[in-house]
Amino acid sequence: MTTQAAKAAAFKSLHEQPGAFVVPNPWDIGSTRMLAGFGFKALATTSAGFSFSIGRADDIGVVGREETLDHLRAIVSATDLPVSADLQHGFGDAPEVCAETIRLVAGAGLVGGSIEDATGRAEEPIFPFDLTVARVKAAVAAARALPFPFMLTARAENYLNGRPDLADTIRRLQAFAEAGADVLYAPGLRTKEDIAAVVKAVAPKPVNVVMGLSGADFSVTDLAALGVKRISVGSAMARAAYGAFLRAAREVAERGTFTFARDAVPFAEINKILDRQP
Repeated sequence: MTTQAAKAAAFKSLHEQPGAFVVPNPWDIGSTRMLAGFGFKALATTSAGFSFSIGRADDIGVVGREETLDHLRAIVSATDLPVSADLQHGFGDAPEVCAETIRLVAGAGLVGGSIEDATGRAEEPIFPFDLTVARVKAAVAAARALPFPFMLTARAENYLNGRPDLADTIRRLQAFAEAGADVLYAPGLRTKEDIAAVVKAVAPKPVNVVMGLSGADFSVTDLAALGVKRISVGSAMARAAYGAFLRAAREVAERGTFTFARDAVPFAEINKILDRQP
């Protein structure tokens, strides 16, 4: 796949096929090229993984839209796979800002992206219902105006913001579906019952579930049986990589030993993976 239209069509078709598929989340060019070598059909960016890679904490507003667009262009340039973007809250409160963000990321080569209802403000962590629906409607309108199918994911962030309210989460996801969102996503669901309830509530729209958060450990087979269509890992792979790095640094700093290197991936293995990439 070399054209954006071809990538968009392929990404859309993944959501229409039987079963579930995994869309892992690279955080830089190296991780993008490595993941592409494992046969995944599409990739999605991670705002947290990217923030960590440039030495910043992850929170809404820490990394601006222009810097994110530069990052997205770099990821797209590193692979022929379709790429979707974690766009946090769309880089602004107003619906028209969300719409502009969708147009800009499409211009950067992306074929999908997510808009969430988290504000980034401790005093009001979740956007009011009417405003958040208006934001999704604006993003959908921008996506539909593109000359290719852009898969717009709408995210309900209650569970990641201390509000484990399944009824409100489902209400929001249903409203997002009615507004035209292509994929629905409520990160932080931890039980099979809650996941199944969300899938049923928004059917036949596809649902994305994230794995790698504490409290949930389901396989692709488990999630497919619940009706989940797409599975992402968010920042989990980035955190796994940084976990190994931090353990190594801690060992050297605190014990003065280097046993971490016994578990390091051989130089030749990384070279072999990257040599196979275009």
